[in-house]
Amino acid sequence: MMATKLPVKRLLRLNLLLAVIVSSIVYLALLQGDKQDNAFLFAIMGVITIALIGCANILILFWLTRTNPDSKKFKFFRYLISYPVSVAVYLMIFPVFASLSGESTWSYLQIQTLLTFTISGCMINTLVIILHDLVLLQNEKSKAELELSRAKTAHAEAAILLLRQQIQPHFLFNALNILKSLYKVDNKLGDTYMVHLANFLRASISDNDAEISTLEDELKLLDDYLEMQKIRFGSALHFTVNVTPENDKAFFLPSFSLQPLLENAIKHNEFTEELPLRVEIYLEHNHVWITNNLQPKKNSEPSTNSGLANLAERYKLLSGDEIVISAWEGKFSVGIKLLTNEYSNHRR
Repeated sequence: MMATKLPVKRLLRLNLLLAVIVSSIVYLALLQGDKQDNAFLFAIMGVITIALIGCANILILFWLTRTNPDSKKFKFFRYLISYPVSVAVYLMIFPVFASLSGESTWSYLQIQTLLTFTISGCMINTLVIILHDLVLLQNEKSKAELELSRAKTAHAEAAILLLRQQIQPHFLFNALNILKSLYKVDNKLGDTYMVHLANFLRASISDNDAEISTLEDELKLLDDYLEMQKIRFGSALHFTVNVTPENDKAFFLPSFSLQPLLENAIKHNEFTEELPLRVEIYLEHNHVWITNNLQPKKNSEPSTNSGLANLAERYKLLSGDEIVISAWEGKFSVGIKLLTNEYSNHRR
């Protein structure tokens, strides 16, 4: 199947280049023979002839792609038409060649020259077709790669959106259950929790389509989430942020990437006021690290696949990199390589 839109400029440039190269070879050959006086004129006529054959082939391509681009007989009709056309071009140019060579009457020599030109026309046409096919093949390959790239981008964006949508229902379900419990115990505490929940939801709605956010925005979002968890757990939860102000605006993270990590630590660890959960966030080696002490629950809650696995998948889709997960000496850490300005085009 041929594309309906041909790379005409590239084909025309190729025609001109081929004409110049072949005519230059003819010119140099004639300089070594007995037609030195007409060598330049023969070279010019060669350029014109080859250029006309090339243009005729482009017109044939246009006609065939417009009339029946999907036909399996495309190549057959192309060859069937182009070779007679190339011979016709040489026949039209022949009188000029004959005149330049000093032949004023038809003779055997002229007929022999005519046959030579006919054969030459077929050879040149074959070369033109081969080179045109190379250009068309490269053009089709470039289009296929572009379409594949667009398809991959669309798939990645759809996958990220799906993963983002998995976070909010899970979070809302837990938050509303906690809010309900708080109002049963302390209305004022429930109101405070509601304020932080509203701030958190407002930020998530206003940046709903953003694939990445600044580290500063992620920390602000985390602050509201953290205050909600402090209301819930009190002094059983300790949290420390060691990020200097000049760093939090220079780097980017996948949107809603820090909150699931804190949620993951809360979900899988036992902690009390006597044995609190200590969470620290800090920068090191171009990564933002979230570290907590390990106090695994004896009976862990079933996974919903919307926490750590969700973040790992979103980060891989955005950057192609993996997040770093490690556990040592009673601590658990997750490291996310900070994104730089080259990723800022993902922001909306």
